[in-house]
Amino acid sequence: MFFSQGGCASDAFFTCRKNAVLAKSSSPQVEGNFAMAPRGPDQEECEGLLQQWREEGSSQVLSTASEGPLADKGLAQSSLALLMDNPGEQDAASKDKWSSGQLSDLRAAENLDEPFPEVLGEEPLPEVEGPVWAAVPMQTGPQYADCAVLPMGALAAEQWGEDPAVMAWSMAPEPVPWGEAPVWPFEGLGQLQPPPVEIPYHEILWREWEDFSSQPDAQGLEAGDSPQFQFTLMSYNILAQDLMQQSSELYLHCHPDILNWNYRFANLMQEFQHWDPDILCLQEVQEDHYWEQLEPSLRMMGFTCFYKRRTGCKTDGCAVCYKPTRFRLLCASPVEYFRPGLELLNRDNVGLVLLLQPLVPEGLGQVSVAPLCVANTHILYNPRRGDVKLAQMAILLAEVDKVARLSDGNHCPIILCGDLNSVPDSPLYNFIRDGELQYHGMPAWKVSGQEDFSHQLYQRKLQAPLWPSTLGITDCCQYVTSCHPKRSERRKYGRNFLLHFRFCNIACQRPVGLVLMEGVTDTKPERPAGWAESVLEENTSEFEPVFPGTIGTIQHCLHLTSVHTHFLSQHGRPEVTTMPLGLGMTVDYIFFSAESCENGNRSDHKLYRDGTLKLLGRLSLLSEEILWAANGLPNPFCSSDHLCLLASFGMEVTAP
Repeated sequence: MFFSQGGCASDAFFTCRKNAVLAKSSSPQVEGNFAMAPRGPDQEECEGLLQQWREEGSSQVLSTASEGPLADKGLAQSSLALLMDNPGEQDAASKDKWSSGQLSDLRAAENLDEPFPEVLGEEPLPEVEGPVWAAVPMQTGPQYADCAVLPMGALAAEQWGEDPAVMAWSMAPEPVPWGEAPVWPFEGLGQLQPPPVEIPYHEILWREWEDFSSQPDAQGLEAGDSPQFQFTLMSYNILAQDLMQQSSELYLHCHPDILNWNYRFANLMQEFQHWDPDILCLQEVQEDHYWEQLEPSLRMMGFTCFYKRRTGCKTDGCAVCYKPTRFRLLCASPVEYFRPGLELLNRDNVGLVLLLQPLVPEGLGQVSVAPLCVANTHILYNPRRGDVKLAQMAILLAEVDKVARLSDGNHCPIILCGDLNSVPDSPLYNFIRDGELQYHGMPAWKVSGQEDFSHQLYQRKLQAPLWPSTLGITDCCQYVTSCHPKRSERRKYGRNFLLHFRFCNIACQRPVGLVLMEGVTDTKPERPAGWAESVLEENTSEFEPVFPGTIGTIQHCLHLTSVHTHFLSQHGRPEVTTMPLGLGMTVDYIFFSAESCENGNRSDHKLYRDGTLKLLGRLSLLSEEILWAANGLPNPFCSSDHLCLLASFGMEVTAP
């Protein structure tokens, strides 16, 4: 079941009927359970000629069985193929030519020298040239009412290949050679290729809604003794058009028409409208597309949008949209990872952090819900630069810590989502989930786990400290100013108290390498009265600083866990959110704050349970094999190279 403000959706996925069928070429008309494609204005005449042939020609087949072999390219090419040809290519003036041509073929068919093998059980017909068509069964249920039927063979690629919206609903298998095709009688007319098992795209890419809670009421609050404020959040990398064109080699498997922005934009908007999330976090949002199309359209759907373009000359960025009927904005903080003069942070990635106040219905009286911190980002892709990824994540976590910190030092509920360009169980993923990472000496490529560069001789290693102190962020991923105590809490020391510390052991020792100057540095330091002589006899070796035991370790205290488990137990396959170069992997996440609990026998991961923020449901992901069956990503049904992530949450409603 799907949770939303007004109720739940009855289906677990959507059909692009407006964009993929109605807005593109006309779909074939369906009669009964079968449809012949294409079907045009001359269909009735074709059916009449077909009936005429049955009445005049079939009765004479047996009588001409012994007169000779079947003429070259006989009935199958002239009469049947012509009947099934695309009537859209014929003009109105060719009506008489149709009739005369058909009648001449019918007369030729009367003089056939060899009967049809279907009738006399002899050898099959020779190979037939020309277009091949098949009657394809159509789904009669309302769920598949818009599924089109594709022609098969070479003609399908020529005439229908230019309409990806129609191809979006059916996967045409490889044509079977005529020598291997089984005999399939069609009203005694000869052999036709048997209909394949057609599976619509939206059936292949079906995604189940996994429900973890009870049904909400009409106000979006869960019924029970402790009502909850329920909302849905979607995270989606929508594939910026500029980036797609810069890396066109990644999309050679796609028809050019489905990569057109207007086609993709219509599909994306229909996807947003179908799932209707309360919060929408987008990555790879092209700036001109955002201001000209996305923002106006989302505003018409009831969203208030915030956008942050990447720094430098980049043309895309991140956006966070929310419904003002459900949330009130408290603050919005754009995050830039670029730091001039710092090689570690010389990339243009960005993030957005919003603090939202949930709005409860007025009828509930004086109740309140804690604020919600939503962070959205797109981390650097480069698999070799894990050090950059960690530094960028540390900056985002420091901003989240500042925005989500309450007056008592705790944090309000947090949701962190986006394209993190790291796979599950990688060091970066574990750092976000477990709150700690020992990185010193780790190969930089290993941080994200995207690719294995262990075979290379030169490997960049992570050194401690990872970033300089001038960045203003501690190893606990907090701004330095956030760690200083308040002025009123600082201890005040008097002059007399500090005078007690004017002498120390090192003050009574001659510095190593001190130049001997008569009357200046040749005298010994005076010892305070009562000091033992042994003070000067202590070890005078050079002082070596002692570093704390946490050197090379970074931490955070936000207690985050992932919405997804990253494994499809029912299929025994890993979940994937994208397929670069045909290789499926998970790089998109929705993390949310939870309470830590005892881990039992495991010591490598922390376990969490629902806290103030409770996970109510999620949209299941797909496996690599399923996406392979749909020709990868993007395809005519999914208009991005990433899958969207969708989750439903609940927050406790408390009395003041």
